[in-house]
Amino acid sequence: MFLGTFAWSFVYVSLPFHILEMSPLDPAATLAWTGWILGIANLATVVVAPFWGRFAERGDTKRLYVATQGLQGVAFFGMALARTLPELFVSRLVLGVIGASSTFAFVNAGRSADAAEIRRQVAAVQSGMTIGQIIGPLVGAIAAARLGFRPSFVVGGLILWGCGALALWGLPAPTEPREGHAGERLTRVRDVVAVALVVLGASTQVFFLTSILPQILPDLGVAPEQTLEVGGILIFVSGVAAAIGALVTGRLARLFAERRLLVTLLCAASALQAALAVAHSVWLYGVVRFLQILCIAPVFPLVVGRIAQSAGGGAVGLVNSARIGAAFVGPVMATTILAWTSPALLYLVLAALGLACLPLVMLGYQEAAA
Repeated sequence: MFLGTFAWSFVYVSLPFHILEMSPLDPAATLAWTGWILGIANLATVVVAPFWGRFAERGDTKRLYVATQGLQGVAFFGMALARTLPELFVSRLVLGVIGASSTFAFVNAGRSADAAEIRRQVAAVQSGMTIGQIIGPLVGAIAAARLGFRPSFVVGGLILWGCGALALWGLPAPTEPREGHAGERLTRVRDVVAVALVVLGASTQVFFLTSILPQILPDLGVAPEQTLEVGGILIFVSGVAAAIGALVTGRLARLFAERRLLVTLLCAASALQAALAVAHSVWLYGVVRFLQILCIAPVFPLVVGRIAQSAGGGAVGLVNSARIGAAFVGPVMATTILAWTSPALLYLVLAALGLACLPLVMLGYQEAAA
């Protein structure tokens, strides 16, 4: 998962700046296009992820992963060839329809018979993705600044092809699917929906930032010629926090009751999200963002670990599509709100979204106790 996520982050960090450079439109229209171009791949993946999850439930997750990486590499080449905003939009749409390789990793993790092992594998997958998110933006920003935007997209596509080749020849055969009970899975539909909504709300706090970096960095005192590289550093800092948060998830789950831990993490992350409104320097902004991501990162493996063992591949695909959907909702929400009002209001809306997850957490654990 590391190389695949690295390639996506390698390209993603420079996309808003590429759109700003190629756009013939006014700033408000360009901002709207930015949100949709960044988010459309994730919206398309949300639609197809449950299908891929059901398909992977009884299929060979390794071969599906390899095929997805190869096709995504082709879509990256399409982004490099795009010369207009609509063409770039279409190439991102195709990229999303191909599907998310992470769905196959989570389905395979859910085949374990041990709940603790499932949580460990989910956290390991998330850690690999997060480390890719750490290194990718920093390297991608430097590559885009030195090579140009389009050559960096080609490099990202080649990395995906290399990732597929490594998976084909280096990974062991996938775990055989376990036989489940349909009745047990049907009783957990409400749990699956609640988990998906919590993942959507929490992950939106993670994915909104990249789309608005060109607009907020000048207000934080960053010179225009430095915004791309400083933006890469901010995303790098966020990735470090996410990696640490994912790595300590297992220890936190052993030390604290899960419901109390989730409530504490969501409240702390939302408070820090709101605190971004009073950060008036890029360094203070980076520190607050680091702490906020540190708190929100463990939420995903904690809530997914509860349903991955008993739910089917379609349910895992649904939950993963909620995480991916947040990568659509975050940029579109951020650019839409910022086009009409201030960053401070955006941060408060995102903080409220995190707090709105609390009743879902409380309800889910009350039903489990009953």
